[in-house]
Amino acid sequence: MGIGASILLIAVGAILAFAVDFNISGLDIHVIGWILIVVGVIGLIMTALIWGPRRRRAAAAPTTRVEERRVYDDGPPAV
Repeated sequence: MGIGASILLIAVGAILAFAVDFNISGLDIHVIGWILIVVGVIGLIMTALIWGPRRRRAAAAPTTRVEERRVYDDGPPAV
C-alpha cells in the first residue's frame, strides 16, 4: 500500500466516522470509519518503514567520480 492509498483510507474513514449520520441495521458506519482510519495509519507507517531506509541508503552511498581526459595529437608538422 502506498502513501496515496493510505491517505485515501484515512480520509474516507474520517468522513464515515465523523460526517456521516446514516443508520444501517446490523452495521455501524462510525466503527467502519475508525477501522479505515486505523488501517490507513498502519499503512502509512509501514510504507515509511519499508521505503524510508532504501531511499536513505541510496542517497548516502558514496558517489563515484568519472573523469575524462582528452589528449589531442596532431602528429608531425606538415612540410
